Amino acid sequence: MQGNNKLFHRLVIAVIVFVMLTPVLATLLYSLSTRWGATVLPEGLTFKWYIDLLSDPRFLLSFARSLFVCSAGLALCIAVMIPVIFIVFYSLPGLKKLFNFIVVLPFAVPPVVSSVGLLQLYSDGFLPISGTFWILIFTYFTIVIPFVYRSMANSFAAVSLHDLVDAARLLGASTTQAFFMCVLPNLKKGILSAVFISFSILIGEFVFANILVGTRYETLQIYLFNTRQISGHFTSALVIFYFAFIFLLTFLASRLGNRK
Repeated sequence: MQGNNKLFHRLVIAVIVFVMLTPVLATLLYSLSTRWGATVLPEGLTFKWYIDLLSDPRFLLSFARSLFVCSAGLALCIAVMIPVIFIVFYSLPGLKKLFNFIVVLPFAVPPVVSSVGLLQLYSDGFLPISGTFWILIFTYFTIVIPFVYRSMANSFAAVSLHDLVDAARLLGASTTQAFFMCVLPNLKKGILSAVFISFSILIGEFVFANILVGTRYETLQIYLFNTRQISGHFTSALVIFYFAFIFLLTFLASRLGNRK
């Protein structure tokens, strides 16, 4: 009976893995094909589409722009949220419920509605940043707040926060020194988790980038949208490049998280 259960579990896992990998493998094969129409398999294989992609200055610029705005928005969120969460968990635990409610508010407003409001707010007035990368950075900051807060809140809850800070203060450290020297090193896995999850979401974000800046500051997803009519093979190569980049981030995050 136990052997049958193991066989059934393995069969279920195999089916799930097959269903998940089939679209990716099909896209990879299409990106390597010279022509794939009425035949079961491609008529030929080539790296032409990847060479065209990696030699396109427009793609390289859009990729660099995506890295910049995603990294800037995420770094700003990490820098702001970690001290705030520390203060809440250490000094103001009564605000936890309020923060749990506030951080889910971005999910309550559809991206299209938020984009229209941001355009009206920042098109003129004291901060006319509509159409620039600044509005994307600040928008991405708000997008990843729920993910950063949830990951970091779990990390703070997992460590003996008051014991760490109190022990450091008994040894002569200030609260600020205790935070940077004792608390922050224990949050490494939570920070890596927050960074990876948030960056994976931001690098694929399209609605805000398209409405707020569009072609005035072309990011990776805007580039994909604007070049979708060039060739299905070319688009597939771009999608596989995106998957490979995310996989590399996952691998690096896993290795860094397991290092002692």
